[in-house]
Amino acid sequence: MADIWAHRGASRAKPENTVEAFREAKALGADGVELDVRRTRDGAMAVHHDAVLPDGRPIFETDVADLPASVALLDAALDACAGMYVNIEIKNVEVDIDFDPDERMADAVVALVTDLGLRDQVVVSCFGLATIDRVRKLDPTIATGYLTSARWNQVHALQRAIDGGHGALHPMDPVVNAELVRLAHDAGLRVNTWTIDDPDRMRWLVDECGVDAIITNVPDLARTALA
Repeated sequence: MADIWAHRGASRAKPENTVEAFREAKALGADGVELDVRRTRDGAMAVHHDAVLPDGRPIFETDVADLPASVALLDAALDACAGMYVNIEIKNVEVDIDFDPDERMADAVVALVTDLGLRDQVVVSCFGLATIDRVRKLDPTIATGYLTSARWNQVHALQRAIDGGHGALHPMDPVVNAELVRLAHDAGLRVNTWTIDDPDRMRWLVDECGVDAIITNVPDLARTALA
């Protein structure tokens, strides 16, 4: 049975990436949560998908004290996700306005996960290979997943994940097929795919392809579909 991870929390039912969405995910039967982390100007870890706030302020130019009340910090998000697995996606790619080649968010995430004793309850993912490489260098006991774009060659991306010692591939749903999953499993990697809200597609990915986790906006629907 594949795990069900709520995409940015139960984001169909509650505002995405909020404490309320994470708590709702648990109430709706999710096994885990996927969330996004960006850095503030003063080095805090804000749980937010976009690089800018709704009012247009870049998060990396905003102090934590000036964030909207709805924007949780990672420690509060992890507390709200107690009892669930958490996929922490670090947002750090070169095309983003807040790209940090020094990988300070990787360092901060590893430090927090270690301090909270959550090494066995998280996987850290990123589209940037250097970010998850940094996580593995700091603490190879923390699971890492290579997040891939649908535009990439998935077999090449899988090989990069294997070469880096990462434990999972996180491909976008449309590029997933049974052969890709087989190649990943043969190499000892999990396949956690995103973002799937159609019940028939969920069942196909699990029953025909054998994916390990479904990342969805509707964890309650996924729970029913995969029952």
